[in-house]
Amino acid sequence: MSAQLLLVDDEPGLREAVKEYLQESGFSVQTASNAREGWDMMQHSIPDLVISDIMMPQVDGYQFLKQMRDDPRFQALPVVFLTAKGMTGDRIQGYQAGVDAYLPKPFDPDELVAIVENLLVRHTAKTQVASGEDTETMDIAKLAHEISKIKDLLSPRNAITQTPPPFKIDLTPREQSVLNLVAEGLMNKEIARRLETSVRNVEKYVSRLFSKTGTNSRTELVRFALEHGLAK
Repeated sequence: MSAQLLLVDDEPGLREAVKEYLQESGFSVQTASNAREGWDMMQHSIPDLVISDIMMPQVDGYQFLKQMRDDPRFQALPVVFLTAKGMTGDRIQGYQAGVDAYLPKPFDPDELVAIVENLLVRHTAKTQVASGEDTETMDIAKLAHEISKIKDLLSPRNAITQTPPPFKIDLTPREQSVLNLVAEGLMNKEIARRLETSVRNVEKYVSRLFSKTGTNSRTELVRFALEHGLAK
């Protein structure tokens, strides 16, 4: 499943533009127009990361961050500040309050995506160490099981009748390449080696493929691709 992000900003145009870009990058995004609305949303669904403006009416970003850090549920939650304020003193105040990253406006959306991805990876690693679970071993075993099922789907005795996709799907050339290799049953590390890119980039493309096809696993993705002639 894609990471769940909460975006809090009182500027409607910026909020929608950032939301759209993050969704195109494979994230699931909820938005709030102010800190109070964002706080209420967090009571029902805890996000994986929060992106918040600082200069907001009633409750500003610093107060919102303090509210999160005072709650045990959100003490380790990654938080990124988006703000027009770029002075050193303001950044220091943000870091002292417990923010994880600070991005002054205007900003390059690709930089925001890179910051979000980095924070999510670090947060996941810390969580795994704290829990003491051998998550990597579990993930590899799960992936091996999925690949086994994918290869079974690809066998001649399970020939699938192709039908047009139920909705329009536009894949970039790189997404198509990743999809083709996933359909061959390759793991992310193997795909990264084949395409001469990083494993993290492969994970990002696979996440985008899940989002564009409405699937939640590699097995579902390959079945969907085979049924609708998307894998080449």
